[in-house]
Amino acid sequence: MGKVMLRLVKPGDTELIGLLAGWYQDEWNLPVSKMRERLTGISSGPEQFHGVMYIDGLPVATGGIHHHVGLCDREPRFAQYRHWMAMVYTLPQYRNKGIGAVMCHYLQEHSRAKGIGSLYLFTDTAERLYHRLGWSLMERVDIAGRNIAVMHMHINAASCL
Repeated sequence: MGKVMLRLVKPGDTELIGLLAGWYQDEWNLPVSKMRERLTGISSGPEQFHGVMYIDGLPVATGGIHHHVGLCDREPRFAQYRHWMAMVYTLPQYRNKGIGAVMCHYLQEHSRAKGIGSLYLFTDTAERLYHRLGWSLMERVDIAGRNIAVMHMHINAASCL
């Protein structure tokens, strides 16, 4: 796989934040300016954070722990949960190689080190991956015809990998 390095995004990483915002626009059609602002804010916070994975010096995957996700806007009952694994993304040419699992493990371990006891996520595309990583289904919601799995993980337990 090459030399792997994982690190947190810092507020001053403007070029990297711009690159990640571009990935999110390409994958999910999220506005670059909004994502730049959001990633800068998250990387400045004490409990929220966003990470990036490099292979041989090239950024290939990202994701973070965020206090607010879009699901909370559509389903306000989920706003009570604060630590959402969100925006997990791997460049297409690096998918299906275990890189997303490594990124998730990094986010979980960093959360554990910060004393966060539980994480949440939602997905309509990677439920099987998250089940393999030890996540449990909380409930399903239908949003605009998408079958969304809302999942939970206690991270005080043994590591998922």
